[in-house]
Amino acid sequence: MRQFLVGLVRGLNVGPNATRVGVIQYSSQVQSVFPLRAFSRREDMERAIRDLVPLAQGTMTGLAIQYAMNVAFSVAEGARPPEERVPRVAVIVTDGRPQDRVAEVAAQARARGIEIYAVGVQRADVGSLRAMASPPLEEHVFLVESFDLIQEFGLQFQGRLCGKDWCADGRHGCQHQCVNSRGTFHCACYRGYKLAADNKSCLVIDYCSFGNHSCQHECVSTLGGPRCHCREGHDLQPDGRSCQVRDLCNGVDHGCEFQCVSKGLSYRCLCPEGRQLQADGKSCSRCREGHVDLVLLVDGSKSVRPQNFELVKRFVNQIVDFLDVSPEGTRVGLVQFSSRVRTEFPLSRYGTAAEVKQAVLAVEYMERGTMTGLALRHMVEHSFSEAQGARPRALNVPRVGLVFTDGRSQDDISVWAARAKEEGGLGMGHGIVMYAVGVGKAVEAELREIASEPAELHVSYAPDFGTMTHLLENLKGSICPVIARGWAH
Repeated sequence: MRQFLVGLVRGLNVGPNATRVGVIQYSSQVQSVFPLRAFSRREDMERAIRDLVPLAQGTMTGLAIQYAMNVAFSVAEGARPPEERVPRVAVIVTDGRPQDRVAEVAAQARARGIEIYAVGVQRADVGSLRAMASPPLEEHVFLVESFDLIQEFGLQFQGRLCGKDWCADGRHGCQHQCVNSRGTFHCACYRGYKLAADNKSCLVIDYCSFGNHSCQHECVSTLGGPRCHCREGHDLQPDGRSCQVRDLCNGVDHGCEFQCVSKGLSYRCLCPEGRQLQADGKSCSRCREGHVDLVLLVDGSKSVRPQNFELVKRFVNQIVDFLDVSPEGTRVGLVQFSSRVRTEFPLSRYGTAAEVKQAVLAVEYMERGTMTGLALRHMVEHSFSEAQGARPRALNVPRVGLVFTDGRSQDDISVWAARAKEEGGLGMGHGIVMYAVGVGKAVEAELREIASEPAELHVSYAPDFGTMTHLLENLKGSICPVIARGWAH
């Protein structure tokens, strides 16, 4: 065995920039005799081989291949980096049957680019040799009758190992890849290219020319195959072939504050009645054409839940954002109701939108029942009184009430819902313009009873708290005209 190894090394051009050699001995364990980085001179390798002492135990060939793959062929042990494309060759010499599994670990080693030669001596198991070796097996599996003949075999094996590399001299002329084959070579191309008639150059494959792409608009040939492309203003459909006119209003990029209307390959923005489109073509004028006293009745019952109550407060602040809040303009008051009613702040408290929004965020959730009738009575009797900041009737400032609820009232609402709309509770003949916003389990009949006519303009509903923001546009479109119209005389 030592003479076989020495003879093999003597036939190699050994050196740091030529062939590097490492030797592993294995039995029931694996021992590195010397790694690839150890020696650059043939004499030093021969001395280490002659000093080799047999381990004389079992035959764990799979363990040895694992060690070679993970350790011996690592850059740390002296193997050159994969990008340098230096061939990695393992020669396994054995005289018996492996005591562990070799097929799987040998396949992993081959997959990592290690070329495996399997040399069996005397009683070696041919099936195991074939499971370890690289294809073609007839060039990588060898059987030697005895160790007496292994030195003579070494001369033949050396010629096999050192066969001419036709691609190495750089004169092959292949544009992409040169592939060695027995006694010759051939050229190959990267994916997406085909070999030209000269068998050396590579041409891009025009997949679209095959005529089977079925693209509705245009076919674009890429290295990965044909790809369909749509003309400007159209979107490619999920089938990868069809094209559809792009709806520029489908999404949030259009920037329209109120409503977006598609118009061919373009779009335009619309504003609700009573509000004008601004110079940017997207935003609408705020409710500045008139003033209003607005009281918000917010449901703080247990069914709303804390996290949803925070969403309600954000919703209220988005309403405040499109109002001209000031003592002379729009005044805002907030009432929370559950099993009882609490004025969070009256109409007279805050003079700017920022102050109102800050106060809304500071409101604490009550978390009890749903006494909507009691809340309506409180609004009629107290919230719109001059003592709490409502302007005198003689000034003809519209009074607007907005009730927000998520469930059925636990008390009767009919009396005070009617009083609010008919008289405002003050016997002056001017009712409160009532809006009802329902979420989740809110009862439509109650919402309609609370709201002013027509119900289409004054009742809004969302199935859950997460989707209620779309109601804002309805409210903007309804409340702003009320502000603009003022009182009817």
